[in-house]
Amino acid sequence: QVQLVESGGGLVQAGGSLRLSCVASGRTFNIYGNTMGWFRQAPGLEREFVASISRGRLNTNYADSVKGRFTISRDNAKNTVYLQMNSLKPEDTAVYYCAADTAGTGFEHWGQGTQVTVSS
Repeated sequence: QVQLVESGGGLVQAGGSLRLSCVASGRTFNIYGNTMGWFRQAPGLEREFVASISRGRLNTNYADSVKGRFTISRDNAKNTVYLQMNSLKPEDTAVYYCAADTAGTGFEHWGQGTQVTVSS
């Protein structure tokens, strides 16, 4: 069983920064061997992809809306994935979710989410 726990959300003014963390646990789970991602869902909207980091080779992908502002990284020793968010905008306001793709077929494990609110 895989458990993902996000933290680091909060209220920040536009232009500010936040760093989200996602601690992964499970009897045999380690983030090194899995693709990890961040998604977000704003009120009334569908959940959308934000960023991902692949297993092993550390390839990263970003949504166009966050490129150049957000950075995904991971600390394998801590089994933790991070999302550094800079130059935040009010439109970044959403619940942010951490996710894991353990089978290479899509993100099937999800955290409970952490709220990010950016005020103008």
